[in-house]
Amino acid sequence: MAKTILAVDDSASIRQMVSFTLKSAGYEVIEAVDGVDGLDKAKARSANLVLTDQNMPRMDGLTLIRSLRALPQYKSVPILMLTTESSDAMKSQGRAAGATGWLVKPFDPQKLIEVVRKVIG
Repeated sequence: MAKTILAVDDSASIRQMVSFTLKSAGYEVIEAVDGVDGLDKAKARSANLVLTDQNMPRMDGLTLIRSLRALPQYKSVPILMLTTESSDAMKSQGRAAGATGWLVKPFDPQKLIEVVRKVIG
């Protein structure tokens, strides 16, 4: 059974790249266009991992992470932030919100697969 990854990003090109990269590694990918869409899709079906951008309209990544962590089914699901933000302040906010890890854009597809495999196998 393929593991499912929820990819949340307001950039269509990033979503396509993430989706293509992960599908080629054998994962199933659900795409969401922003935090609100991501939260709706996360509630509709469970994912083994969530990848989210930080800067998005309607709901940013940190708010999405906090909202997911409030749901029983997402208490322990790994959540990775994939963002252009790489400051220590932003990373500590991410950790405080419940993020498992951090990937900086532009990302290396091979690195993304390695990190995902490390986190969910």
